[in-house]
Amino acid sequence: MSYSEMFSPELLAKYNVSGPRYTSYPTALEFNDNFSEADLVTAVNKSATNELSLYVHIPFCHSLCYYCGCNKIITRQTSKSDEYLNYLFKEIDARASLFKDYQVKQLHWGGGTPTFLTKDQITRLVTKLKASFNFTGSVEMSIEVDPRKIDLDLVDHLFDEGFNRLSIGVQDTDLKVQEAINRVQSTEFITDLVHRAKAVGFKSVNLDLIYGLPHQTVETFANTMKAVKIMDPDRISLFSYAHIPSRFAAQRKIKDEWMPNAEQKFALMQFAIESFIDLGYEFIGMDHFAKPEDELAIAQREGKLHRNFQGYTTLGDCDLLALGVSSISAIGQSFSQNSKTLNEYYEMVEAKGNALEKGIVTTTDDVIRAAVIKELMCNFSLQKSAIEQQFDINFDQYFADDLASLATFIKDDLLVNNEKEIVVAAKGRLLIRNICMSFDAYLKTKLHQQRFSRVI
Repeated sequence: MSYSEMFSPELLAKYNVSGPRYTSYPTALEFNDNFSEADLVTAVNKSATNELSLYVHIPFCHSLCYYCGCNKIITRQTSKSDEYLNYLFKEIDARASLFKDYQVKQLHWGGGTPTFLTKDQITRLVTKLKASFNFTGSVEMSIEVDPRKIDLDLVDHLFDEGFNRLSIGVQDTDLKVQEAINRVQSTEFITDLVHRAKAVGFKSVNLDLIYGLPHQTVETFANTMKAVKIMDPDRISLFSYAHIPSRFAAQRKIKDEWMPNAEQKFALMQFAIESFIDLGYEFIGMDHFAKPEDELAIAQREGKLHRNFQGYTTLGDCDLLALGVSSISAIGQSFSQNSKTLNEYYEMVEAKGNALEKGIVTTTDDVIRAAVIKELMCNFSLQKSAIEQQFDINFDQYFADDLASLATFIKDDLLVNNEKEIVVAAKGRLLIRNICMSFDAYLKTKLHQQRFSRVI
């Protein structure tokens, strides 16, 4: 693939509208409070799989990163996590009985900051999960790490507890950028952390980076790329900073005049992508990079890549049970979300053992459209016959209106639509969210579109 074709300023500007990231379809905006515990139980009983991915949300952070839009609670009191674990264990007890016939193939801890937990608390939680669910011997266990408040030997402890994948929040190594987003951290320590993780036996180390942050320039970001080269991670996640101060109060601390303009942000994105490719990484999906021998790269080459709330994954056939405040599950033909506030989470778990607040039972149409969107998001091509055989439909007839809306992308040479397949061109890759929006039945009214971040 010729990646240079992706960077047309005119096309990127033309299509730089707001849209979903499609970690689910329907998106969370369609969840409603009519969804009940009975709906979840039905979804479990009707699910076509007995393989499970577990997600655990740890909401606490020691300090506030101004750019962040995640669900988090800022505190320096580590005792708060003891209270949280007590309620989390109650939720685990209530949920585990529903999944006694499942095999856990994947575990991911996110936040917030999972490494807010002490070593003893980490051990307690791992022990509880393994005692409550049936873990496979080859389970994939990953955890997100904030490198600012930990000791180097935490990596050894995590590995001893079974974690084999690590994701480290770097964002940017430039001090001026770090000060503007209130996330000052040591590049030297992060480098040592990556190397230590590899030395003790972690299978994969991922770095999170963000472009479009205040004071970022191509020149300063070049230093971040040099640091990444020395760190030599297995995977890299490159995200576009979504500056939406009307939704996220902390972002109001970032002054508008500090922000790169649209042209500068495009340049940052192009520089980062080209830098990673030059370093030998393969471009995975729309915002991930992996070494050629990495499982994600292999899955993409074989057309087996999947996508869920944690991003791109090789384990797309698992149901996803999410535990903790605000977490989102995907079980059978359903999505469901826990309460977003800590007090409500505690009250609901105390009262009924779970904090289920809202969700949606997906229709057959939802499932069909989700399959189409997944194929395009992950593999940038779609064989119509595969969808037809899976769902017993005539693709062109079923999606007649949606296919008509692809005309503008076809005119701009962003994709090809023929009787057998839809293939996204190289220069359409960064605009895959726009293309997928054509198949989103919920966006037809455009009522929710302004609530999403821009695609670039």
